[in-house]
Amino acid sequence: MNPFEIMDCSLLIRMSGLPPAYNLRELRDRIAVCSPDVLYHHFCETPLTPTFEYPDHRNDFAVWASRRLADKILAERLGAVDPYACESMEALRGVVLDVIDERLSEVTMIPWARPGHEFYFMEATTLVFDSGERVETLHELPDAISHMAKGSIYFHFVEAMRRPPVGMDDFSHWIGGFGEAGAPCVEALRCIDFYFYTLRELREELVRVLEPLRGERS
Repeated sequence: MNPFEIMDCSLLIRMSGLPPAYNLRELRDRIAVCSPDVLYHHFCETPLTPTFEYPDHRNDFAVWASRRLADKILAERLGAVDPYACESMEALRGVVLDVIDERLSEVTMIPWARPGHEFYFMEATTLVFDSGERVETLHELPDAISHMAKGSIYFHFVEAMRRPPVGMDDFSHWIGGFGEAGAPCVEALRCIDFYFYTLRELREELVRVLEPLRGERS
């Protein structure tokens, strides 16, 4: 097997070009027409943003609904949406619009944010760079992961889900090359409900489920 090449990444965040949303109706209308990259950023790239550390909710729309619209009911419903349970960004868009439409049908007044607290629609480019570090054998992997930067955890586990083979993280793909020796760990990795972890928590969980590899000398 080739060594596992540890990469790192960061986000280059920019304005999407959409007007900001000042109220729930505007949020709904912007989400209906925004690019898939905007949805992906506000749902899936949040773990890499500087403010994401044990937030109330895991996506930016839910956070805004809670903190700026003071709508805890909507925030809970949006916060429960798992983007990785959707087949595509378009499917995710449909789920989010359904949640907002349901809430709009319930309220007598459309919630507004105070001036200065409007929602800005952003998108990002992932900048990937080689850390220069390599893992040669299975038994080295748990310790290597325990020392990885959060950008590496994101790139190799979260962002990897979008790359071929779609739905598989880089660790599983590499471990699978060793055959039966790592099969139980590959299965354990697939069971991690990673969307509801911070990257720090995810790193700890990865080390835990890969602990059996420490005994492998393949």
